Amino acid sequence: MRFLLRKLSFYALALWAALTLNFLIPRLMPGNPVDQLISRLSQRGQVTPATRDALELMLGTSTGDPLWQQYLQYLGQLARGDLGVSVSYFPAPVSQVIGQTLPWTLGLVGLATVISFVLGIGLGTLAGWKRGTWLDSLIPATTMLQSVPYFWLALVLLYLLGSVYTIFPLYGGYDVTSTSPGLSWEFISSVIYYGTLPALTIVISSVGGWLLGMRNMMVSTLSEDYITTAEAKGIPRGRIMRSYAARNAVLPSIAGFAISLGFVVAGSIVTEAVFSYPGIGSAMLAAVGANDYALLQGIFLVITLSVLGANLVVDLLYSVIDPRTRAEV
Repeated sequence: MRFLLRKLSFYALALWAALTLNFLIPRLMPGNPVDQLISRLSQRGQVTPATRDALELMLGTSTGDPLWQQYLQYLGQLARGDLGVSVSYFPAPVSQVIGQTLPWTLGLVGLATVISFVLGIGLGTLAGWKRGTWLDSLIPATTMLQSVPYFWLALVLLYLLGSVYTIFPLYGGYDVTSTSPGLSWEFISSVIYYGTLPALTIVISSVGGWLLGMRNMMVSTLSEDYITTAEAKGIPRGRIMRSYAARNAVLPSIAGFAISLGFVVAGSIVTEAVFSYPGIGSAMLAAVGANDYALLQGIFLVITLSVLGANLVVDLLYSVIDPRTRAEV
């Protein structure tokens, strides 16, 4: 219980620090979101001073309150779930924009990250267990693919599989001409079809790191005395690989996976930009271009919560896998 309380206290403090930075950083950036919005509205006609006052009041940019008072108002709005109004998607609320884009990113990047991790750990376990076999030849190939610039790999796959052989669509999240969003097989199958190529890009570019790390940890773990003792006792080799070697070798990779899983919410901005995928990464790019402070704050808040939540879960999982981490110094 003390271990759990210590962890919860640490993550609560980290959350407060992140929320404070999330409040301060947009206010230190140059530019004014009201000017951006008025510039757009002026293309449709004259913008009156009353309209500007209304926009400033709605976006909270006209307040003359001191910074500490704005900070308290910001925390109060967060407690009520009020993230403000998006400028780049005006007049949609920030919560609505995040709610519409987040599932796309979680489905694409989250699933691709999990597949990449499981595939890399599985292949790394076998490569470390059977050193010198053909499995070792996978390592140079996968690490080379990981070193290739991400956007370049995405463009190559897009050109080969989307343009030359037309196996996959070039862009989008689903077929907008024949399906509409909903819980129907036509829509789900279209989403899977359109998301396969972006997911394949993420898996190819990230599986090499998991494979190499797990393979090296397996080699190091297999030289430990307890592995030799287990072999001397006649324990089946498959059990030694899974329960003795892989279980200990995977611990550093789990810590890395927690960080990767937390940043899934941030989306793979390059992937979504290359494939025109309607995820939260695309929304972040639009928010940066329009100085949409409210949307940026909302997205950063979701990213912060996901990173802290993923790290907390993995910290607790880590303590179950290796009880020594619960010991106090």
